[in-house]
Amino acid sequence: MEENRVILDAARFRLTIDRLCYQLIETFDDLRNTCLIGIQPRGVPLSDVLKKRLHEILGHSAFDYGKLDITFYRDDYRTRDKPLAASKTVMDFLVDGKNVVLVDDVLYTGRTVQAAMTALNDFGRPARVELLALVDRRFNRHLPIQADFIGLRVDSLDEAYVKVQWDPAGEENKILIFPDKNSAFDS
Repeated sequence: MEENRVILDAARFRLTIDRLCYQLIETFDDLRNTCLIGIQPRGVPLSDVLKKRLHEILGHSAFDYGKLDITFYRDDYRTRDKPLAASKTVMDFLVDGKNVVLVDDVLYTGRTVQAAMTALNDFGRPARVELLALVDRRFNRHLPIQADFIGLRVDSLDEAYVKVQWDPAGEENKILIFPDKNSAFDS
């Protein structure tokens, strides 16, 4: 792969969001005993979009919604060259006995999800925890973690980098794949 390319355009992106919302409704009915939790930082834009769309479909927002920072739960936070910048956890509820859906943009090695599950323990003992990932890079897992709800599977070389590009207006969201991480941040 020599240059970046769009692997999910804006129109298909909207369809994927709708499909994920309807899968959540099929699984959790009206979501009243469900918590939707975005993993900081990159899972939050996706969880915000899902929350808004679920509210439109259901006509209510009676489910709990939070944003979970995992910075100090990561297994690599002490080995970084420069300090990590923590995001703010925004959760004014406990998860005891509730269904929890953790939301992240790209499931890659599984380490972010592991850290999120550890951080979630600070908020109680959920009835069950499921994972929603917009992109599943299933051949690059370091840990035995899999998503329950998947927007798109991407089978690519380990050097390739998948980036979800969020449009502030929400109309031109898309997913791109780059030959490597450096070229993703140059664009």
